[in-house]
Amino acid sequence: MSDLRAQKLRLDKWLWAARFFKTRSLAKAAIEGGKVHLGGQRVKVSREISVGDTLQIRQGWDEKVITVKALSDQRRGAPEAQALYEETADSLEKREAEAAARKAAGGMIDRPANRPTKKQRRQIHRFKDSS
Repeated sequence: MSDLRAQKLRLDKWLWAARFFKTRSLAKAAIEGGKVHLGGQRVKVSREISVGDTLQIRQGWDEKVITVKALSDQRRGAPEAQALYEETADSLEKREAEAAARKAAGGMIDRPANRPTKKQRRQIHRFKDSS
């Protein structure tokens, strides 16, 4: 299938080609897990997308809302992959605000300097089992 003649393309192939996921199987797992929505609806892996479709993709903490600008079934370099889609301005602002909030809250979490020793783990287990 040529890049120019492609009118429709499988969603999992496009997500892989656009470099949202490292493998098609990871793209498939994300779609089946409800992490990818097309027009606000859950979709199947084999769903065909076309130029102009709006996708919501959740990856880790971030949720991106993108518009499909072009179709390709070949995985190429990152600059070419970024030309396949455009993230909406609202989505970009929301992601940046959430990242800043996470970064600000990161200082509030008191993390231990190191992992518990074997003796400390036993004490923790004894304490949890006794209550």
